[in-house]
Amino acid sequence: MATNSTPTARRRRLGAELRKLRERAGITATEAAVLLGGNQARISNIEAGRYGVSADRVRALSRHYACTDRALVEALAAMTGERRSGWWEEYRSDLPGGLLDLAELEHHGTALRAATTCTVPDLLQTVEYARDSLAQGVPELSPPEVERRLSFRIRRQEVVFRTDAVPFRAVIHEAALHMGLGGPRIAGPQLRHLLAMSERETVTLRVIPFASGGQPVTGQPITYVSGSVPELDTVHLEQPHGLTQLDAEAPLRTYRHVLDRLESLALDASGSRELLHSFATERS
Repeated sequence: MATNSTPTARRRRLGAELRKLRERAGITATEAAVLLGGNQARISNIEAGRYGVSADRVRALSRHYACTDRALVEALAAMTGERRSGWWEEYRSDLPGGLLDLAELEHHGTALRAATTCTVPDLLQTVEYARDSLAQGVPELSPPEVERRLSFRIRRQEVVFRTDAVPFRAVIHEAALHMGLGGPRIAGPQLRHLLAMSERETVTLRVIPFASGGQPVTGQPITYVSGSVPELDTVHLEQPHGLTQLDAEAPLRTYRHVLDRLESLALDASGSRELLHSFATERS
């Protein structure tokens, strides 16, 4: 089987989870290869995401590794079924791989959570707000690069609009609503868009008011993508040095706690809509 030099995030995650199961069982890659009837290089390529693997082979490996978590095994087996490239692959030649991974994670996610302090979450941005936000990024992007990333960001928003929309819970600090990015021409429509999105059945939008005091994290945007089982969750962070994705148990637990804490500081959904309505009215 030919190797894939640019494996998808989903295939890499499948390989990583199989490696975790093998290591937890105390089995070497060479020993796993014997059990599978292959060689050590094949196991290494599967675990790196460079080789595809069938659902039956995933189940066989899980049996060899004495994994009794049937929900996890079946979730891993289900990850082998993708044969068609996702729309995000159209952007592989000109966008960072971390952004493509995020789009793939969101597409396959079972639930999404986000928290932002100074900006509106990507999935809730209007076209004009997103364009202005991208144009102000560091390092500076050329106009064609801005438009390319804008196209990508708007396509990501399909996950909250499609028929089987992914449930989305977002927490925004009141500071983001006062930023007025792009001036009244952009800020007003963005506030009205947030208000409209907050009324969608699959979107829960809550605002942390200034009156709540401090918050337990810095201003970096946080996106938490739930997999079909908790072991397949992922945290996506936007940091000054680039994009970071975490999937180990400890950071997942930490960021779930952080998001829960932020939600505890926020107004409820109804109170948040009232606040958004008042801001939108002021910017009309």
